[in-house]
Amino acid sequence: MKGKITPWTPPQLLVVTFIFFSILGMFLLKLPFATEEGISMLDALFTSVSAMTVTGLIVVDTGSVFTTFGEVIIMCLIQIGGLGIMSFAVLIFMMIGKKIGFKERLLIQQALNQTSVGGVIKLVKYLFYFSFTVEAAAVVLLATQWVPEYGWGRGLYVSLFHSISAFNNAGFSIWADSLMGYAGNPVVNLVISLLFIIGGIGFTVLVDLYKKRSLKKLSLHTKIMLWGTLIINTAAMIILFILEYNNPHTLANLSLFDKVQAAYFSAVTPRTAGFNTLDYGVMERDSIFLTILLMFIGAGSASTGGGIKLTTFIVISLSVFAFLKEKREIRLFRRTISEFHIFKALAVSMMSVFLVFSALFVMNISEKSAEFLPILFEIVSAFGTVGLSMGITGSLTDLGKSVIIIVMFIGKLGPLTLAFSLSRPDKEKIRYPKEDIMTG
Repeated sequence: MKGKITPWTPPQLLVVTFIFFSILGMFLLKLPFATEEGISMLDALFTSVSAMTVTGLIVVDTGSVFTTFGEVIIMCLIQIGGLGIMSFAVLIFMMIGKKIGFKERLLIQQALNQTSVGGVIKLVKYLFYFSFTVEAAAVVLLATQWVPEYGWGRGLYVSLFHSISAFNNAGFSIWADSLMGYAGNPVVNLVISLLFIIGGIGFTVLVDLYKKRSLKKLSLHTKIMLWGTLIINTAAMIILFILEYNNPHTLANLSLFDKVQAAYFSAVTPRTAGFNTLDYGVMERDSIFLTILLMFIGAGSASTGGGIKLTTFIVISLSVFAFLKEKREIRLFRRTISEFHIFKALAVSMMSVFLVFSALFVMNISEKSAEFLPILFEIVSAFGTVGLSMGITGSLTDLGKSVIIIVMFIGKLGPLTLAFSLSRPDKEKIRYPKEDIMTG
């Protein structure tokens, strides 16, 4: 008797399609006319995965190594990776008039990290309308700075590339020093930062804001994301301003206004934009540790960013406070957070910590020429799909590059998605008596 073929689960299909597009991108970037002088297969794969995961870590300089064709391929990978493979599949289905079934809706639910299947098609429509509108508006604003500098053709292209890269939290730039040449430019600082803040706050939050238009009517998730983003960004900005104020390599030689701009940009970019106006290789050690924490926390759920997500960090923090106060429930904004979401937050956090430490163990063996802190910074940047680096990415060994590729891949899809794709659901039919154990 022939065995019954088990259909793939949504997490498995997400993993497979992601791998497919990453490999496709690798072959496209290996084409002779995609680069100026050629590129190795591993470096092409690294760049493709970095673009698909909207990370922005680079082993070769994007602007000098890749041709315009190669840069356009990277742009397309960023857009697909940022807005989601399944979202583009829905767009194609709608364009050709094909009906979107329940299985496809489950895939979209998984891809966008939604709690239910209902309303996912509308969410995808809003996602595209909003994303393309915001990117187009950003191109116009950035063109006011870059068209006078580079001319109409080049200026519009540079504006488009950085708009797509910023909104999708990718961090790819066509300049080797990212945006360090524009540290004192308020238009570039504000437009780019607003793009990755909006992209990183989560599409569910944006749709909720559009529909409700009242702070009182907003969902608990939206309230947590808005207040959490405001508090963490403000606190990070103040701390970095103080820590770097007298650093001659970063803020010390800038005017007060430029100091504030640079501190603001450096505070918001680790969540998970990847652009930089300051050199992280010469920052104070305290600032580096703060940046690592911000990268690990990451952006919002159903956003273009990575990390464990801000809501996960807040739920974990609130559960600690609740335990210390001997409370049995976590309450916030007159709502109670369910135990399921607490368990999920714990699972995501622990699996993420395990991933980072495992990668750190391997890379401390393979990267003998690099110091511990830059290696840790690189790994957390890859996990959070941030793209910031202390300058060691280009000198990584083949093993080190392979580890970073895996970490970027898991960081984008999420540890739980990968775990669910490899495991089978175990439905418990037997219950056992409870017994206390000693912890802490």
